[in-house]
Amino acid sequence: MDRTMMRFPQITRRSLLERSGMGMGALALAGLLSDQHARDIRGESTVAERDTGGGIGAKSPHFPGRAKRVIQFFLNGGPSHVDTFDPKPALTQFAGQPAPVNLTTERKTGAAFPSPFAFRKYGESGLEISEIFAKTAAHADDIAVIRSMYAQVPNHEPSLMLMNCGDSVQPRPSVGAWVMYGLGAENQNLPGFVAMCPSGLPIKDSENWQSGFLPGVYQGTYIDPQHQQIEKLIENIRSPHASVAIQKRQLELLRGLNREHQETRVDARLEARIHSFELAFRMQTEASEAFDVTGEPQHIQEMYGAGVHARQTLIARRLLERGVRYVQLWHGAGQPWDNHTEIEKTHRQLAGQIDQPIAALMADLKQRGMFDETLIIWGGEFGRTPTVELGGDGKSQLGRDHNHYGFSVWMAGGGIRGGMAYGATDDFGFKAVEKPTSVHDLHATILHQLGFDHERLTYRYAGRDFRLTDVHGQVLREILT
Repeated sequence: MDRTMMRFPQITRRSLLERSGMGMGALALAGLLSDQHARDIRGESTVAERDTGGGIGAKSPHFPGRAKRVIQFFLNGGPSHVDTFDPKPALTQFAGQPAPVNLTTERKTGAAFPSPFAFRKYGESGLEISEIFAKTAAHADDIAVIRSMYAQVPNHEPSLMLMNCGDSVQPRPSVGAWVMYGLGAENQNLPGFVAMCPSGLPIKDSENWQSGFLPGVYQGTYIDPQHQQIEKLIENIRSPHASVAIQKRQLELLRGLNREHQETRVDARLEARIHSFELAFRMQTEASEAFDVTGEPQHIQEMYGAGVHARQTLIARRLLERGVRYVQLWHGAGQPWDNHTEIEKTHRQLAGQIDQPIAALMADLKQRGMFDETLIIWGGEFGRTPTVELGGDGKSQLGRDHNHYGFSVWMAGGGIRGGMAYGATDDFGFKAVEKPTSVHDLHATILHQLGFDHERLTYRYAGRDFRLTDVHGQVLREILT
């Protein structure tokens, strides 16, 4: 190769358009930019449409939102709505008999299976909640239970993607990534989107907090809260080879080299990589303090309770008050709520791990003046059948099969009207029949509470404008204050 060619710098795509075909490419580009200007005037552009992924400072939403931050309790595996937040007395009436409503299920199911748990009315609203969430129920007047959710298929992986990314087939940006894209970060020293799950998750589950086609800076940061030592909790938080001062000098050198490299290129992946390195350096001081719950007063630690789920919920509160936008708390790895057998034992045990931490978080946010600006979400990828699951021998397994036809999710804080149930499943809890609510409707409502018109929060990719809600979604205005 002629080495003289190496003296010429690489040119940008814009320069190439200007120099090629007597500049006709640049004219075409000008026309596209003119179309974009017209879209801006009509109010059709997204909040961060021309973001290349470099900076993620705080951004303004479409309108003032009631919420500034989100915490989501994600119960992996599918909690049973008829055993938690959707009481069905008819199951007791038809116990041991074929249910009048019996839809096609993945596995063979039998007779109507009454809940082994008692429901009672809580608060001034009289919202009915299962005994296994009695502590959470103390906040019944703050909770809006959506009892008419439905998904698309009764399989975990596609339903997980649908609930987390808005699509059950193609991996897309997660809800947290869209929130970061729209709102940006309040704290430049911590990740804006954090996903926590004790004991780890299979690598495939990372698609549920991915950035997808959005710039990589909006990717969720995964934390395994089973560890308490900061060096294990956050990988590579300390350098074994260099002091902070030396790292700072190294980073400054890299920043200069990267910026020089960027002068002739526009590369969102490079921007994301630069941001990740710079964030990692800044996290060495602030993250160590944010993830350390030992500095909390003893009465606060006791309020949240003992165990890893209590600790991760307390960490979540500390992250929220330090400006983290979206915190997702996965309850368990390997789909622990997938209770095909012995649902009384397993659901009681699982609920016992998170009931107190959830109630403590709600009380804690209230006393800190954060509740009204924090959107709280609880739920899984689908529900469970009101009929009992049968084994290969035809005998009862005392559990329930997957049910995507109808299930429950609840929301609180952040401008949500509490003490109410929205929509309903049929008398047996099989299918959403009153105000059926799609996952797209849920996502549209989340974005609305954060200040976004879900139809306008878009990102152009592969020749079209994508959004979290695809081409669907209606805001659930009846549950809003």
